[in-house]
Order: sequence, then C-alpha cells, then structure tokens
Amino acid sequence: MKKFVVFVLAFMVSSYIASQDVSGFSGLLKRIDSLVTFPTEDLSAEYLIVKRDPGGASSTTKATMFRRDRKNEFLVLILEPDVDKGKGYLKLGDSLWLYDPIGHSFTFTSAKERFQNSSARNSDFNRSNFAGDYTVIAGRKEKLGQFECNVLDLQATNNTVSFPKVTIWVSTDNLVRQIKDHSLSGQLMRTTGIPGYQLVGNRWIPNMMVILDHLKSIKLSGKIEYERTTITITKPSLAPLPDYVYSKEYLERVGK
Repeated sequence: MKKFVVFVLAFMVSSYIASQDVSGFSGLLKRIDSLVTFPTEDLSAEYLIVKRDPGGASSTTKATMFRRDRKNEFLVLILEPDVDKGKGYLKLGDSLWLYDPIGHSFTFTSAKERFQNSSARNSDFNRSNFAGDYTVIAGRKEKLGQFECNVLDLQATNNTVSFPKVTIWVSTDNLVRQIKDHSLSGQLMRTTGIPGYQLVGNRWIPNMMVILDHLKSIKLSGKIEYERTTITITKPSLAPLPDYVYSKEYLERVGK
C-alpha cells in the first residue's frame, strides 16, 4: 500500500511539473508568430524551389510571392519553368484558388496540397499562426547543431492545418530552426530545416528552407534517400502593394 501511495504521489508531482512546463512554453508560440508575421506591411519576395527526387533528377520552379498578413492573403505567380509560366495561387481568407493560364480558369485547391508537386505544401506560404492553430502538449530542451533549443510538441486545434501533429525546435532568439510534421497516428511525414533567417524591417523571414519528404524515399547503397526540396528566398520587400494585387483579375492579367 505504501509503495502504491508513493507511486501515485510521484505521478501527481511529475504531472504537475509537466503541466507547469507546458504552461510556460505556450506563450512561446505567440512570440514565434510575432517575429515572422507582418501585421501592417505587404511582404513580397522571390522563391527558388529546387526539388530533387530520391536518387533521381531535379526540377526547378521560380516564383514571386506577395503576402498580406493582416488579411490572411497571398498571391504566388509562377515564373519558371516555361511550361508552368503564368500559373498562380491566390488565397483570400479561407479560400485558395489555382489559376491555369491555358484554360483561363480558376479551381479551388487546398492548403494541404503539394506545391507544384514538390515537398512543399501550399500552406507553407501562409503567415505563421502556431498560436492559433496548435496547442503545446509537451516541451523540453535540446541542442540542435549550434542552437540551444526549446522543443515543443504541438497538437492541432482545427482540421484546416496540413499536419495535425508538429514538433518544432525553437532557438533562444525565438526563431524556428526545425519542424517535424506528423500524421494523426504519429507517422513522420516531413522534416523541415531552417538554417538561417534574414531581417526584413524589424521582423524575420527564412533565407532558406530544406524539406525532406519521408513518404518518398529509396534505399541507395544501404542508406535511405528522401525527396528533398530546397527553397531559397531572395529580394524580400515591404513596399506597399495596391489592393488589386490580391485579386483574380490581377492574376489573369499578369499570367498572360
């Protein structure tokens, strides 16, 4: 009986400590979002997206991205390759359309879909909203390369996100350095590394993201090789943009 009581007390104490830790980590999500969102400015940048198939060929997509965080809007226009030139993605609130310049048509698509058949998802162009989309269920400290990190296990609070379970590594400057995306059953789907950031105004955006797709792999020489997508972000700007940029009419015009 004594042993049982000791066990229960130990469990209660450890549970209390864990809940205190989670409570402390929860505020971190808002700080993370605040450093990489632009509540008053328009953000634009060029994206170079290189996908390398496991053990195979690579393909390159070049795009221009316009983002208006205060209204949860973005427009992505494909510039290269020529076969996809003029295609575009337009997000207005919760609606996301894919524009096809050949058929001059818009079709609804999902933020969860792959972007141009790469390891990236359409949702990767969204503003950061960890605090709104997830809750912290566990936290710990780990070292990731040169970075001392808080590691947060997150559970989705809605079904609009691309991945219901996410683990993020956050360095002491409150910037996310690594993300592991999981299915509801816990299967690892993607790993995203963010080795560096660039300062834009008084906030930050990545200068590079490397995404490994754990659902697409082959074994070569005894080692597993995953599909890899490298996203390089250049020419960031906070120059104000007219409202008509975030419209179907604008996408049709520039997509010609």
